[in-house]
Amino acid sequence: MATEFVVRSLNEIKFWSRIMKEHALFLSLGFTFNEKKLIEEAQQYIAIFERIEEQLAGYNVNSDPRQIQEFNSYVYQSAVSIWAYKRKVLGLILRCEIRTNNYPLLVDHISREAAYYAKRLKELNEGKLKPLPEAIIKENVFFLKIMADHAKFIGHLLDPSERKLVDQAREFSHDFDQLLFQAQDLDSMRPQSETPPLLHQFLDQNRVSVVSLRDFKKTARDLIEECRIKSNIHPLLADHTFREAERFIEIIDLFEASLTNATQHGEQQ
Repeated sequence: MATEFVVRSLNEIKFWSRIMKEHALFLSLGFTFNEKKLIEEAQQYIAIFERIEEQLAGYNVNSDPRQIQEFNSYVYQSAVSIWAYKRKVLGLILRCEIRTNNYPLLVDHISREAAYYAKRLKELNEGKLKPLPEAIIKENVFFLKIMADHAKFIGHLLDPSERKLVDQAREFSHDFDQLLFQAQDLDSMRPQSETPPLLHQFLDQNRVSVVSLRDFKKTARDLIEECRIKSNIHPLLADHTFREAERFIEIIDLFEASLTNATQHGEQQ
């Protein structure tokens, strides 16, 4: 159990600290030149999460769980801090106090991811390693919303002349909106403390859709890097969204394995 706690903690920090660092970069690139204070704050967060990545290199699977717990708490504070910064920026945008090239939904999107990151670290330190049925559904709700947002951002940041890709992005946006509504319905219908009988089917359906979107993102990323399509999408942003789709697939696989183990354990009893 201690080893699993260490592995899961280091994995979360490795993935999400890079994501947080890139969020700060994207925010800084979207501000107008006169928003110097906000740009400086974003750059400070880039430095904070770079330091976390450097510190992460000093830990491994054999590290003392107590040290990892302390490290989780330290990183948790950084995640909460960047969440507050993102919400501040969102408020400034919604009140029209600043002009930025970052969509309000995008800033809300990245703040949700910071909140998710902080929550994961807190749960790990509380010893919550095995996902409960309700947690599986809620996590899928979170990631389905993330994927739907990505499709919308891609559609809006592609040049309008890229009609086929824009249409594909819109189709993905619609598909993931429908999956999100379906997940919310499943969550609402879930009996207390019971595993919904359709949960395996739900995860399989999500995996098929996420793999398709992941492949679309990979193609778009490669074309952007090769300067073969017209868009306002930064190459790093294209890779960023691809990695998050890969992450969702890994989580679905983890949930499937957990459900299978729970079923087998129940049959043995």
